[in-house]
Amino acid sequence: MDATAGLPLSPAEIDRIARKLQGHGIQPTAQRIDIAAIFFAGNLHLSADQVMAKVGQTGRPVSKATVYNTLGLLAERGLLTQVIVDSSKVFYDSNTEPHFHFYNVDDGELTDVEALHPLLASLPVPPPGTYAEGFDVIIRIRNRPPE
Repeated sequence: MDATAGLPLSPAEIDRIARKLQGHGIQPTAQRIDIAAIFFAGNLHLSADQVMAKVGQTGRPVSKATVYNTLGLLAERGLLTQVIVDSSKVFYDSNTEPHFHFYNVDDGELTDVEALHPLLASLPVPPPGTYAEGFDVIIRIRNRPPE
């Protein structure tokens, strides 16, 4: 899906996104609405740099700090999931339901794998006095070489 679908936004769409942000305790600004709109357009996995490029396509300026801060805030408030592939590769996922990922090492693409329910049911019980905040399962794959 084209992550710029819906941009520029109609007044009704801006209002809908602003209300959703407010419902999660986020003050809606023009930049936050632009960033949220990209993710609310579909099931996406984007890095901060990809989000910055998408917002840049609108012709409205946005700083790198604003993109990083907004993505962090959206993840903190449960509107996005942060997927850390490795220490230098972080994606933001619009699908906040429990699920796994394939990460293609060759092309850098992150895609969803439907949650494998038997595996979820067999997760270990956390130590006493703790609870499981979440989990990440990333299956690294590579493209097959041509035969």
